[in-house]
Formats: sequence, C-alpha cells, structure tokens
Amino acid sequence: MNEIVERIEKLRIEIDRLRDLYHVKDDPETDDVVYSSLMKELKILEDKYPKFRSLTSPTQRMGSKTLDKFDKVIHKVRQWSLCDVFSIKELIAWEEKNKRFARKKQICDECDFKYCVENKIDGLKIILEYKKGELITASTRGDGKIGEDVTNNVKTIKSVPLKLPVSIDIVVVGEIWLPKKEFKRINDKRRENDEVLFANSRNAAVGSIRQLDSKVSANRNLSTFIYSIDLLDTLDTDLKIPETQEECLQTLRELGFKVNKDYRICNNILEIEEYYKSWIDKKDDQEYGIDGLAIKINDRKIHKSLGYTGKSPRGSVAYKFPAQRATTVVENIKIQIGRTGVATPVAHVIPVLVAGSVVSRATLHNEDEIKRLGLRIGDSVVIQKAGDIIPDIVEVLVNMRTGKEKEFDMKSAAEKECGGEVIKEIIGVNNKKSAAYYCKDKNSFAVRKENIVHFVSKKGMNIDGAGEKIIEQLMNEGIVIDISDLFKLTIGDIECLERFEKKSARNLVSAIENSKNVTIAKFLFALGIRYIGEETALIVEKFLMNKKLISPKELVDECGLISLEEWKEIEGIGEKASQSLVQYFNSEKNVKVLNNMTLYGVNFSTSVNEVNYIFDAKVFVLTGSLFTMTRDEAKEKIRNAGGRVSSTVSDSTDYLVAGEKAGSKLKKAKELNIEIISEEEFVKMFKFNL
Repeated sequence: MNEIVERIEKLRIEIDRLRDLYHVKDDPETDDVVYSSLMKELKILEDKYPKFRSLTSPTQRMGSKTLDKFDKVIHKVRQWSLCDVFSIKELIAWEEKNKRFARKKQICDECDFKYCVENKIDGLKIILEYKKGELITASTRGDGKIGEDVTNNVKTIKSVPLKLPVSIDIVVVGEIWLPKKEFKRINDKRRENDEVLFANSRNAAVGSIRQLDSKVSANRNLSTFIYSIDLLDTLDTDLKIPETQEECLQTLRELGFKVNKDYRICNNILEIEEYYKSWIDKKDDQEYGIDGLAIKINDRKIHKSLGYTGKSPRGSVAYKFPAQRATTVVENIKIQIGRTGVATPVAHVIPVLVAGSVVSRATLHNEDEIKRLGLRIGDSVVIQKAGDIIPDIVEVLVNMRTGKEKEFDMKSAAEKECGGEVIKEIIGVNNKKSAAYYCKDKNSFAVRKENIVHFVSKKGMNIDGAGEKIIEQLMNEGIVIDISDLFKLTIGDIECLERFEKKSARNLVSAIENSKNVTIAKFLFALGIRYIGEETALIVEKFLMNKKLISPKELVDECGLISLEEWKEIEGIGEKASQSLVQYFNSEKNVKVLNNMTLYGVNFSTSVNEVNYIFDAKVFVLTGSLFTMTRDEAKEKIRNAGGRVSSTVSDSTDYLVAGEKAGSKLKKAKELNIEIISEEEFVKMFKFNL
C-alpha cells in the first residue's frame, strides 16, 4: 500500500510540475500526450483508492458535479474598479491630484512617484483565497463586497495552483482570460451546432466561468494572470512581505501563480506615455485581450495611504487604449459605383473617434446588410473598427429612435447614382449569397473617376497626393462618391486603407484642407463643366466680380438665376459654353454637391475681382522655353492681371512672349505685326519680385 501512496504522490508532483511549466511559465518540457497519460493514471489510482484522494489533487481540475446555483461569498477585502483616463493630459491631472492629496495628508514631501505599469487584461476578475497554502475559495468580483463562489470552475484552470509551495494564508486577485485560438475553436464549434456565437473572448471567458457544470469550464482551456495580493499572513514561513508592486509580482510568480511578464517600472508620466504608445500597435498581436494599461504607484505603503474615492483606489488608474467601438448617427446613405458597375451603400455618419482616429464613413456592404440591421437614415448606431479595415455598423440602437428616421430605398438610390436602369443580381455561394445592384451603363464609374481626377489636378484644386490611383482606391472603398466627399475626409477614414499609413493619410487630409480656399476661376475650371476651360472660367469670374461671392453655395445660387441669353451676352462665352453653364447650375445633383462643399468649409479667396487689371482683356500667346517661371505660372500671372492666354497667334493677339527656341508662332507674330516681348521684358511688365 505504501507503494500506491508513493506512486500517487509522485504523479501529483510531476503533473503539477509540468502544469507549472506549461501553463504558468509558458515553457513546456513535454507534450500534452505525456501530461494526459500521467493524469489518466492518477485518476485511475484515485478512483480505485478513494481514501487517498485529495482536494488539491490535479484530478480536481477535471470538473465536479453540476451545481444548482452559485453560493455567495463575502469578500475579505473590498474589490474596487479603476478609474479610466484616455490621454496624457488626463494622466498628468491624475498625478497632480494625487501629489496634492499626498502633501495635504503628509504622506510624502517631494512625492516623486514611481509607477508599475502593467497590461490591463480584458477578462474576468477573480479573487483566490488560500489557507495554509491550499485553495479554499475562488470568487467573482460581484458588486465589490459580495461575489459568487466559482471555486469548482476555477479549479479546472491549469494556471491556477491548487496548492502553494509554502504554507501561508493569502488572498490574491487576478484576471481570467480565454486565449484567442481557444475563442475561435469554441465559436467554430458553436457555429456547427447552430448556437449563438460569443461576441468576444471576454464574453466567452465570463460565460465559461459561470457554468453550473464545471466540466464545461474544464473544456474551455481558460488561463489567468494574477497581479495583486490583498491579504497576506506568512504564518511561520520566511516569506518576505513585498513593499512594492514590482516585488508583489515577483512574489506571486515565486508562489506559482501565472504573472504577465510584460510590465515596466516608469519614473514619470513621459515614460508611461512612451510605454503606452509602444503597446497600441502590438496589443492585438497578443494571445489575450488588452484594453489598456493599469498604472499603479509602485510603493505599496504610499498606494495604501492614498486610500480610495467612492469606487476606486487613488493610487491606481487605467490608461485605456482607443476604443474599437463607438456610437454615432447615420446622417445619410450614399451609393458608390464600382468599376464593374456594382452599387454599394456607404453610411455617412457624424464624425466620431474610433480606435484613435476620427471616422465619418462606415461600410454597409449591400442591401441585405441594411435589411439585416434594420438601418434607417437618422439612426443611432454602434460602429466598430477592427484592425486595418473601414469601420462596420454592427448594431442599430432602436431605442434611440425619435420617429424622424427615414427608410432607405436601395434600388431608387442606385438608379439615381447610375443615371439610369439598374439590374439586380445574386452574387456569392451557399450561405454567403447576397443581392447586388449593377448599373446597366458600366461607364459611369470611369466618368466619375475622370471628373474627380480633373477636380484635384494641379490646374484644378491642386490637391497634392490625390493621384489617379488614390482617387480610384477611395472610390472603390466607397469613401469618395462625389467631389464634395473629399472635403469631409478624416485621417481615420483613410489610414486603414492599403498603401496608406498615418503620415500619408495626414498629408492628404492636410492638402485637402489647404485647397479649401480657392479663386472662383480655379474652382469653376476644377468642376469640369463642359466647354469651360481656364480662360472661360476667368471670364465668368470677372462677370461675377461685383457679387462678392464667398462660397460654392452662393455661386450656385447666383449662377442658377442666370438665363441662357444672359450668358451668351458675355463676351468670350459662346453658345455651347452658355448651355453647359445653365445645365450645370440647374442640376439638382450639382446644387447638392456645391452646397455640401460649403458645409465642409470650401470658400473663395481674393481673386481677380480685387486686382488692378493692368492688362484687362489683353490677349497673350506664349512660345519657347521660359526660365524664371513655368508656363502655368506665367498664365496665372496674366489672368490675375486681367489678361487672357491663347494658344494660337491671330489678329486679336496683343503680345507674344518669346522664350528660348521660339518656333512658328514667332514667325507668324512678325507677319501680323504683333508686339513681341522677351521673357525679361515680360517680367518687368508685370513688376514681378524675382
């Protein structure tokens, strides 16, 4: 019989050693087959000799009988939650408040705090109580005073020691979490069984630990990180009571608890901020969820002396990472036409901060998604940004409805955007089928793209960084549907796209912002109105000079009142240009686009209206190479002085500017007796400050 007892004890020690290596120290010495085989032998022996079974045996992790309900546990130490901060400014304010309080209570003089900064695990808080080194109770936080007894379930977690290496009384606090790969496995299984999926790994961890049948918990492969000692009686042992939070973590590790190795001692707020930023980009790469950093004054005596506010310890704070979800309101739903002619709905929302960036668009995928969500224009919604993707609308807050929300008609909206008939087709296979609308005229995407590319070009709005590929990408993603959408772009809307990053997104948004102040002539040319080139745009601007127009809305209101005959009476504007102007400024769609640009901050700068027209109506022709300026710069100077630029020499030409290697235009100008000036004379005429 002594041999049986010895074998059982040997098995327990070896199994616990392997458990500690694999589940606590993340350093497996052998594989699961060996571990399982040893565990199987131990269970057989304990079943055969039940009098040798122990409550701290590794077999107790396999799940016990099903409970009817959870018993209540009164916590020996009140459990608190941390206050949240979301910026370095708030963090500084928290520190300054603590220093004032500490000086007032004479806790310290200089109060040069050092901090232990740990990852804040997004899991379920757990309180473990040990008597003489043996686990007797595991409980949830509950309301902070009373929790639920989940001891049977926690015993199934292999990273939780059932027996400590020293005989002490201790209450420790930590977090239960579910590994991401385990979360995927569980949800895959639930999907196969047509069960409701867990929304995230935290929900899955909570659901796992609150099972009345602990065998369910045992199959979930939960893990823990322990980070705090609430009570400690060393009894007759030599265990040293930790004086700092860092020593606390070291002591917990020595006692066999799993402790997160990722923490740092920081001497000041700036070091905390540096550490915080280093985790923003790598937090999603961990096997566990992290929603911020837990910042604790390292000196445990000072921490305790600072006491508590109504619900939180003063000496600790949670520095939260940017939220992945946020609520906002859907202002409109627009249709984006892709290269293949497919019509995709895109929600335009009130700009909101999500995952550290302000976003104003959210993808809706297709009509089926709108129906599934029950989404209406004007709805309050939850949007989610997961990694480097455009935000999704994941929930409609129906209880927030006022009755003013509007249904969205996908078919009519698609027809309006396509400018004609749409065809409905079923795309996808099996359970991923969905209905999509296609423009019968597939050229609409190419036409819109060319219009937007022209609008942002150097001669147009001169938006640096908005090349053809970028415009096509923004259109394909549904972020830009018409030219007004450019002026509503935020960094958060585009930094998640391929080929973009924070810097390039910031540069593009900055270039767009700089372009918002523009002359009427450049703006008119950028619009791409048929037959309205640079010269005609300048003529229109001069015609409107007395109106003092300051916004696209005022421009469209004024031009919408001008008749075809009135346009034709203006010298330099012919029949076709007049027809185009009437048609453009009386289009409901164009009126809406220009009004939106006004809302987004586009305005007209000082233009030729207020410049001394030293060459009013004079016609210039440029030929040959210029060295002091580009051709475009020379043209702009001429127009700003009231002159016009022509590409051909004729009787109406007033000046020919002859640069180096002037060609046939110079010869013709001589024949027509046109005044010919050199580049140097041209510069002097305009009094350029070179």
